[in-house]
Amino acid sequence: MTTENKKETFAELINGNIPVLVDFTAAWCGPCKMMKPVLEELHQRMKDRLRIIKIDIDRSPGAANSYQVQSVPTLLLFQNGKTLWRNSGVMQASQLQRIIEQAINN
Repeated sequence: MTTENKKETFAELINGNIPVLVDFTAAWCGPCKMMKPVLEELHQRMKDRLRIIKIDIDRSPGAANSYQVQSVPTLLLFQNGKTLWRNSGVMQASQLQRIIEQAINN
């Protein structure tokens, strides 16, 4: 008996129909640490309507370079392969939810 436990690639995730919020972060970044509870709250608010992934710029410098991330935290919102929104800096969960819902409903 075989089971499929395939992990989706970054490209598969951002090209999907479900919006993906990518948090470019770094272990040494104080503001990035402030985003952790914000993103956890956002996940609780939006459940399956949004995927949230973190990318450490020190472990994945190629991804950071590809998206011209020059400061952390930087958030990018993708859906169907398109960048819908981006922002650098700390935000509140309610503000972030409002922006995401506006972006995906346009």
